[in-house]
Amino acid sequence: MSFLPLLLVSMLLFFVLFFGIGFILNMLLRMSWIMAIIYPIVALAIIQDAKFSDYFRTPGSAFSSLFESITSLALLDILVLLSGLAGAILSGVVIKMLRSKGYRMF
Repeated sequence: MSFLPLLLVSMLLFFVLFFGIGFILNMLLRMSWIMAIIYPIVALAIIQDAKFSDYFRTPGSAFSSLFESITSLALLDILVLLSGLAGAILSGVVIKMLRSKGYRMF
């Protein structure tokens, strides 16, 4: 059970990291859900080691390798990635709420 503190810290770090990045991007670009849209691309870049250009040059092998990488994820990895997604989504919710209450950001 020594992995539990590591899991909790990792989940908290991913949540705070993507909440902060999403909040700043939402504030600067004035698009409330920009990080929620970008997050799957970031998550796939974290999961997959292939270059972005491989998806255009050799799409068959790149996508099959990506599918294998996704299916081989452990539950702990999925939990950490989902906490990052929750942070990205919550940043959009918070920006929407602040704008509806009259706060203008940039």
